Amino acid sequence: MSKVSECPYATSAEVAEQCKVTKGCDHGPAPIPEEGKWIQAKEVSDISAYTHGVGWCAPQQGACKLSLNVKNGIIEEALVETIGCSGMTHSAAMAAEILPGKTILEALNTDLVCDAINTAMRELFLQIVYGRSQSAFSENGLVIGAGLEDLGKGARSMVGTMYGTKEKGVRYLEMTEGYCTRMALDANNEVIGYEFVSLGKMTDFIKKGMEPNEAYAKSMGHYGRFTPEDGAVKYIDPRKE
Repeated sequence: MSKVSECPYATSAEVAEQCKVTKGCDHGPAPIPEEGKWIQAKEVSDISAYTHGVGWCAPQQGACKLSLNVKNGIIEEALVETIGCSGMTHSAAMAAEILPGKTILEALNTDLVCDAINTAMRELFLQIVYGRSQSAFSENGLVIGAGLEDLGKGARSMVGTMYGTKEKGVRYLEMTEGYCTRMALDANNEVIGYEFVSLGKMTDFIKKGMEPNEAYAKSMGHYGRFTPEDGAVKYIDPRKE
């Protein structure tokens, strides 16, 4: 059997002395679901998907949710959402400018300013290359703009902020609907509903020329058993009372 090496790279003396054994079956990589198709991904350009990754910084004081819309390995759209750290918002502003136009491999090896965003990119990469994506079974994937659609009509992140103590109980501060203004309690002092103001709607009304007080009133809403007819006997301001 021939010992002539066809390898273009340097080999050790031990490997050079070995005879060659022919490789048997090779079925290629396992196919992954991408935009309604089963794809055997071999190159970065084989990856197309809209997916998410969540990351955190070393002290875990803040977190980032990163959403990317990737077409043929290129990032066409990036949504960067952060929570818990004031400085991270500035990092997100830079990352949202840096990411579009890069390949996902470039993005993985790019400093995205904040450790939480870098970690989110790593987690997203693991999701997307294994076929775990929001668009895995959507024919032709999601349109560029899917990130804005995720945010909703007001283009604001969905954030929940709750606080509680053993001594005084729970306080609802921010729900996905908006800023919580009042909590409704029943006769047993248990929470049965809440009132909120949609800051996105209110801002849009004011931008269109509406008086602030009118815009505030028009942007109010409530959830749960909030009225006296529903059993509410007391209302509290979660930030004051």
